[in-house]
Amino acid sequence: MNLKQLEAFVCVTEVKSFSKAAKKLYLTQPTVSAHINSLEKELGRKLFIRTTKDVFLSPDGQRLYEKARQMLQLEKSIWHDFEEKEAPKKRKMIVGASTVPGQYILPQALSLFCQNYPENELELMEADSEVVIQKILEGEIEVGFTGTMIENASCVYEPFYSDRLILITPNQEEYRKFKEDGYPLEQLYQEKMIVREEGSGTRMETERFLRNEGIDIEKIPVVATISNQETIKKSVSNGMGVSVISSAAAEDYVQQGLVLKFYLSGRDVSRKLYMVWNRNNKPGTAARTFLQFVRDLYEYI
Repeated sequence: MNLKQLEAFVCVTEVKSFSKAAKKLYLTQPTVSAHINSLEKELGRKLFIRTTKDVFLSPDGQRLYEKARQMLQLEKSIWHDFEEKEAPKKRKMIVGASTVPGQYILPQALSLFCQNYPENELELMEADSEVVIQKILEGEIEVGFTGTMIENASCVYEPFYSDRLILITPNQEEYRKFKEDGYPLEQLYQEKMIVREEGSGTRMETERFLRNEGIDIEKIPVVATISNQETIKKSVSNGMGVSVISSAAAEDYVQQGLVLKFYLSGRDVSRKLYMVWNRNNKPGTAARTFLQFVRDLYEYI
């Protein structure tokens, strides 16, 4: 028996859900289930009565709950006694973000967080989604914000924002004719396409969408690969080609009439932006506080 098992047991008891407990503890649901199963095996007792909808304490679970809660409170008291004797210092965390969340979504959250939690110090590292995830796996950053999911057994992904992907074109007559009936995806074969760099979440999600729509992306002429979205917008407005980018990133150019925007295949195509961390390396106090702050800020997602 260890404190991690007891922490999982108490959390499941209080939130009455394995999935909610996993989210609160920054663990996966299988990990929480494994902690409970190990505890039940060691004690030789069933601690929960599980139904298809609910989780209840068994009589043995009720006997354990109060003692387990007291043990966790004692652990917290020990940490408090030692921490309060140290000189107060800022809690620092390193956050990684891919281009869209880093440049267009997170700045507001970061500013508000620093105003409300001045005892925390933030360091933001920007890179494409693939690099951010790799840095998390290597332990260089605690949490990341990415524009796509890259499957890895060690990563926990939690969606926090819905981002629209749109096609932008030069504001020219040849494109204005598509405003009434929409831009046909087959037209991409006739265009000069500006794409994001390899590893970009925007590029991965765009390619996934086009393949699902039956578009052969290998036959779309690519005129340039550009990582900076501001450069992409300027290039499109100057007539270099067309591009698929985040609606949040393009809004200023659209409002100024510098580019035209089209919904892909006549639809509002959205992708999730994710908070991600390493399930084997639980985020620190400052990082967990920031993750909860972002959840609350974008709770409509």
